[in-house]
Amino acid sequence: MRIALFVTCVNDVAFPSTGIATVRLLERLGVEVAFPEAQTCCGQMQYNTGYPAEAALPAAKFARDFAGYDAVVVPSGSCGAFIRDVHPKLVEGAVPPVYELTEYLVDVLEIEQVGAYFPHKVAYHPTCHSSRLLKLGDRPTRLLRAVEGLELVELPGAAECCGFGGTFSVKNSDVSAAMGADKVAHAVESGAEYLVAADNSCLMHIGGTARRSGALVKTIHLAEILASTREQVER
Repeated sequence: MRIALFVTCVNDVAFPSTGIATVRLLERLGVEVAFPEAQTCCGQMQYNTGYPAEAALPAAKFARDFAGYDAVVVPSGSCGAFIRDVHPKLVEGAVPPVYELTEYLVDVLEIEQVGAYFPHKVAYHPTCHSSRLLKLGDRPTRLLRAVEGLELVELPGAAECCGFGGTFSVKNSDVSAAMGADKVAHAVESGAEYLVAADNSCLMHIGGTARRSGALVKTIHLAEILASTREQVER
């Protein structure tokens, strides 16, 4: 199969380590990953702000950039859900199947033990798009429980939104900040060293809130935990 990585614009600009970790993880599992360098944004920001015509332009570009691949892997529940649910409404023509990273690991590769090592206490935040649109269910936590050295703890109020919501955090900043503060408080209550999620946009919001409040909990993308090995940790 010809597999391509859609890294997303947020990861490309602000969290390149997530894209690198995704490739490192998949290659360790024997998957050859292509990276179409012309890729840009999926158009979610434009669409969610009320500009579907403008969102159709990057959606059409996505279809062109990834034409000919058998599947596309996305380390983002938010972008993965948008591409699958909205792109067919914006552009005509077939696009390759799009899988969020944990979907690809569990459903396609049929792997839960990926050879990861992460000796820390971790809480998982199921982001809104991951849980409500993609319906990832327990795929992420099954992968986390299989990580050597990792202790997965329950996150109080896990199903509650973190408050980011893309442009929601700009238009409704006070509400967004309050929701982010609640999420950080729950993460601290869990006793976790790290709060993990499948969306860096949410982690950016939560992590920024945690740093400004002085909370000690750190944020990390799921791909970076799954890509971590004992050799890297003990180096």
